[in-house]
Amino acid sequence: MEIVKQYICQCITTASNNLRLNSQQIEVVALLREVISESSDVERDIKNMKRITEFSTLAIRLNEIYNFLAGRVDILKLSDQFKIHSSGLIKDLTHMLDTVTPRSFKAATQKLENLDIHKSTLQFNEKAEVKDNSVVNVDLSKRRSSDDLLERQSESIKEKLILDDEKEDEEILFQNFEKTVLEQIKPLDAFFKKITPEDLYIDELDEFVKKVKANSVLSEKIGFEIIANMHKIIAQALTLIKLREVMPGKDVVDALRACLIVIVAVVKGKEVDITNYLNRAEEFGKRIKIIKIRN
Repeated sequence: MEIVKQYICQCITTASNNLRLNSQQIEVVALLREVISESSDVERDIKNMKRITEFSTLAIRLNEIYNFLAGRVDILKLSDQFKIHSSGLIKDLTHMLDTVTPRSFKAATQKLENLDIHKSTLQFNEKAEVKDNSVVNVDLSKRRSSDDLLERQSESIKEKLILDDEKEDEEILFQNFEKTVLEQIKPLDAFFKKITPEDLYIDELDEFVKKVKANSVLSEKIGFEIIANMHKIIAQALTLIKLREVMPGKDVVDALRACLIVIVAVVKGKEVDITNYLNRAEEFGKRIKIIKIRN
């Protein structure tokens, strides 16, 4: 695993050497290399980085490099492949360095750590549940009194109920998340294809805005920032279309569909390069964000 981390860090260093960096950007590159080199689970951390807006585009590229290293590597071609990987990082590294400062990078790494803490908490609850279940096998011959046993069993039952409720809520949330988000993709895609400046299907549009906003909130609750952001872009675009501040022409529809592609790829964990779609969606989001709604 150390060789994988060294390879990725060297790719980052080589890519950064091709850029003109200021002092802040040099610091961000150093922080990025530190995140990778000190990671206890590179694969997990890179996957989690895809869920954080500041890292998402770069993390997709890093994930491709990791998948290459995790497979069967042809040592004779490794040097050539390294050149391809490091040069491929330049554009995505530039994008991150243009939008991230050392301060915001550290805040993003805190989000990354929080995702691990959240997962560890779930695992702890699962272990606690197993531990609680074992109360049934208590050796009754060692009990001090029936009252003492009753009290301990009551406390155990209360604790189990609390833990079970939390665990059930988490499981339901995770199980329903993929279904809830993905079931809107095809209807939205069909809607994007049929709306025109002359016919906006306002009733359907309003209904989609409600559902998309709800999915954005759900995505944030789960911790999928990039998916939440894609939903926010769609909701804002549809609102502006309704107000005729934005016209649903081909470029707008293509940008909205790019959002859908990113959502599906991230939710399903598709190992495909969605960089172009992500860039298109985010650029569109920046453009519509500055549009002032007329009174």
